[in-house]
Amino acid sequence: MSPPPPISRYPVPTLEQVPEDIRTRILEVQAKAGFVPNVFLALAHRPDEWRAFVAYHDALMLKEGGSLTKGDREMIVVATSAANNCLYCVLAHGAILRIYEKKPLVSDQVAVNWRKADITPRQRAMLEFAMKVCQRSHEVGEADFAALAEHGFSAEDAWDIAAITAFFGMSNRMANTIGMRPNDEFYLMGRVPKGKG
Repeated sequence: MSPPPPISRYPVPTLEQVPEDIRTRILEVQAKAGFVPNVFLALAHRPDEWRAFVAYHDALMLKEGGSLTKGDREMIVVATSAANNCLYCVLAHGAILRIYEKKPLVSDQVAVNWRKADITPRQRAMLEFAMKVCQRSHEVGEADFAALAEHGFSAEDAWDIAAITAFFGMSNRMANTIGMRPNDEFYLMGRVPKGKG
């Protein structure tokens, strides 16, 4: 049996090689998920950038308050990452989306054609805005904010949608450039009951 392909075209440190603060965080994620997502090791090639990346990720994705749910945040990542052709982010965040929304089909629908996905009108308005930020941010104007407001989104919520979209636009481009390979575990997460996959 041949070894699996590398998770990055750049050198990937082992857990023993990364700085202690990064290792501690990776071990926390491993304890919760049951495996180490490849992004944590691939980006640890540059520890200072890893810390900045994770800090901004956490500020956006673990934020308290506002009207965006955890599922909403992951849905934004899946839809915009699909538009940016990022296999890693679609699979990784698609798995998390399935878990948060408790819907095994939703991430595939959102990734392929979010306009036809089984999501709420509110989520559809959210993704309409996110996709405009993703693909035509220079066209964003007051009408876009007004359309969000009709679904109960505040100006601060709009900032959150834009920031998540922009952050993952950077993440998508880096993942694609370094050839970051998704973990096999992501493919089945949230599709089948635990212990059945």
